[in-house]
Amino acid sequence: MTTTNNEQPATATAKGELRYLVAEELKLAASLLYQAYHDDQLLMSLFQADKTDYEKRLRAAIREELAAFWEAQQPMIGVFTGDSLIGVACLTEPGKSFGPGRYWHWRLKMLLTAGYVSTKQLVDKEGRIQAAMQKELGSDHYHMLAFIAVNPRYQHQGWGDVLVQAAQQALTDTPSSQGIAVFVTQPQHKQLFIQHDYQLVTQLTIGDVAGELYFCPSESARAAVTEAAHG
Repeated sequence: MTTTNNEQPATATAKGELRYLVAEELKLAASLLYQAYHDDQLLMSLFQADKTDYEKRLRAAIREELAAFWEAQQPMIGVFTGDSLIGVACLTEPGKSFGPGRYWHWRLKMLLTAGYVSTKQLVDKEGRIQAAMQKELGSDHYHMLAFIAVNPRYQHQGWGDVLVQAAQQALTDTPSSQGIAVFVTQPQHKQLFIQHDYQLVTQLTIGDVAGELYFCPSESARAAVTEAAHG
């Protein structure tokens, strides 16, 4: 698989097809992510779910996030059955479009759509995650799994495993990446990552929502650790 927007290789699975999203599919991805994250405790806190315009601001924020991913040519992997998008995973590559240093036009658009408080909290959240990973790895050369979701009608059928494995395969496009990090706030999602060798880095509380930061080292990073241990 490759992360350029112009090349779209696909990988067949037993029940579906994995491929990078094209521009025409971003609206489908935004709709799927909105359904999946509508009741996410962290996003409900960040986007102030008690306010009447919560759904509008959440939709707008997801739309702007995907537009930013596309513009920066970040990996957005979709799993399809026929023409139906049933799952999506979005990653940021090392050193790109993640953390407090996000490019200014993303901040401006997010301010206009999500509001000042939500935008500030999003940037603060990413800054805290980045600081925790910097402390763990001593660098910021890793992927971040920003979104992963399966259409509610297709959940509990193994598609989450397919997407996690696809994210791991994306590491092959950046051999120097030390691995993939993910911030998990839903207890039922922890086992998905643990069974794919994600390791707990630290616990973080963002606003009033507690979560856990996990990391899965790349094969090259594992090999380096093993070599050093036997050095």
